[in-house]
Amino acid sequence: MDPATIIGVVIAFGALLGMMTVEGAKVSSLLLLGPMMLVFGGTIGVGIASGTIPDAIAAVKSLPRAFKGVKFKPQVIIDQLVELADVARRQGLLALEQEANKINDPFLKSALQGVADGLDAEDLAIMLEDKSATQERVLRTSAKFYTSMGGYAPTIGIIGTVVSLTHVLENLSDPGSLGKSIAAAFVATLWGVLSANFLWLPIGTRLIRLAELDVQRMTILIEGVLAIQAGSQPRTLGERLRALVPQNANKAPKVDKGESLAKAA
Repeated sequence: MDPATIIGVVIAFGALLGMMTVEGAKVSSLLLLGPMMLVFGGTIGVGIASGTIPDAIAAVKSLPRAFKGVKFKPQVIIDQLVELADVARRQGLLALEQEANKINDPFLKSALQGVADGLDAEDLAIMLEDKSATQERVLRTSAKFYTSMGGYAPTIGIIGTVVSLTHVLENLSDPGSLGKSIAAAFVATLWGVLSANFLWLPIGTRLIRLAELDVQRMTILIEGVLAIQAGSQPRTLGERLRALVPQNANKAPKVDKGESLAKAA
C-alpha cells in the first residue's frame, strides 16, 4: 500500500485546521449543511452528466485504488522474467504454459500462454499492446472523472454563494443578521474550492500516475515476454529490461521462482 494520497489529504486538512485555530475561527462555522449539499451533490451530479453511467461506475470502483496505490517494483518483475527466460532456454517454450499456471497476473499469464501456443511474435506484440492500451484508457477515463469534478466544484460553489447572497438581499430589513448571513453565503465558495483542490484534483492526478505505472509495468512485461520468445539470454534480458526503468526504481529484493507476480507487482 502506498499511503501518499491519505498522508497528503490529512496534511492539507490539518493545515486548514491549524490556520483556523491560529485565526480563532470555529470549525462549526464551515460545516453548514446547505452549502455542502449543493457543492458535493452538484459536483457529483455534473460529473456523472459529463460522461456515461459505466464511466461513473468505473470511477467509483477505482476510488479505493487511488488511496491504496499499487506495489510496483520493477526489479521484482525483471527477476521474474529472467527466471522465465532461464526456464524457456532449458526446457523450451512449451514449459512456459506450466509456469503461467503459477502466476496470478492476468496480463503476464495471457502473454506466456500466447508464447506457449506458438503465436507469431508480431501477432503477440499487437495483442499485448492492444490490451495495454485498453487498460490505460480505462484507468485514464476514471481519472478524468475526478479531474472534471475538480473543475466543476469551484463554479458550483460560486453558484451556491450567489443563491445565498440573493437570500441575504431579500432580508435587508434585519441589519443585525447581515454579517452572519453574508459569511455563511461564502461557505459554498469555500467548499467548492476546497473540495476541488483537497479531494477531486489530487485523486484524479493520483489515478493518472497509477495509470502511468501500470503502463510501465505492462511495457516491461511485453518487452520481456517477446525477448523470451526470441530466445534472449537471461543475463542479457535482465540488462535490457533494467534500462527501461529509472535507476532508483530498481532497488527491490529478489523473489523465489514460484512467487506469483501479482504479489510482487
